[in-house]
Amino acid sequence: MGNDGRMRMKGKVEAGTPGSTGAGTPGGGAAPGMPGNPVRLTDPKMMRALAHPARIAIWMHIGLRGSVTATECAEVAGLSPSACSYHLRTLARYGFIEEDRAAAADGRERPWRARLLAFTMEDGPDSTPAGRVAGRVLAENLRAGAEETRARYLDRKSEYPADWQAASGELFSVAHVTPEELNELRAKVLDVLTPYVRLDEADRSPGALPVRIMLDVFPWFRPEEANRASQSGAAPTGLTSDTPVSQRARHGLD
Repeated sequence: MGNDGRMRMKGKVEAGTPGSTGAGTPGGGAAPGMPGNPVRLTDPKMMRALAHPARIAIWMHIGLRGSVTATECAEVAGLSPSACSYHLRTLARYGFIEEDRAAAADGRERPWRARLLAFTMEDGPDSTPAGRVAGRVLAENLRAGAEETRARYLDRKSEYPADWQAASGELFSVAHVTPEELNELRAKVLDVLTPYVRLDEADRSPGALPVRIMLDVFPWFRPEEANRASQSGAAPTGLTSDTPVSQRARHGLD
C-alpha cells in the first residue's frame, strides 16, 4: 500500500490504498486495486476524499488489520466512533472500503474491509489542473502520515527490542540512471517488496509486524542539467555547486 501506502513521485504517485479509477494494470493474479495490481486514480473528488488525514489513518488501519468497526478505528484516528462512522461512509462512497457483513458478530456491529489498497496517480499531459492539485495534496498528506510514524519511532526507539532497532532505519543513496533505467529499478524494488506485503495474516512468518516502507526517487539535478544532458548525451553531475553545504559535506565533496 501498500502497508506503507506505497508512494512514488516522478509525475506519478503509487500508494499501496466512485469516480473513475481508470483501468487496472496487469499484475501477478492480484485483484485490481490490491498490492501488485494498482489501478489508476484520475478522479479529483476521489483523491480529495482520501486526502483527509483521519481517513488516511482509517484506510491504512483497515488495510493492515482487516475487518474493523468504527469503534476500533476511533483510537487510531483520534476521533469518536460517531465521527469515525462519517469518515468510513465517505471512504466507502468513493470505493476505498466496503461493508463486511460476514464479519459482523451481531446485527449491531458494522465491520468494514478494504476494497482498494493500491493505486497510481499519474501527472501526465492529459491530467486536469484539479487532478494535479488533488493528487499533490493526497501525496503530501500520505507523506506527512509516514513522517509521523518515523517521528513516533525515533521518540521511543530505545524502548524497542534490540533486534528491531538494528533492522530499522533509513538508507540514503544515489543512482546514476536514465529515465528508462529508473523505471526498471523501481519495478525491481517493488518486485522484491511484494512477497513481504502479506495482508493475509496466515501468509506471514511467526512474529511478523507491519513496517512502513517508502521509496523516494527524485531528480538530484536541475531541469537545466537534464535539458543539456538530453542535447549533448552527457550525464548531469547530480550534485551541483548550489547544493547546500551540509549535503556536500555529507558526501565528502568539500
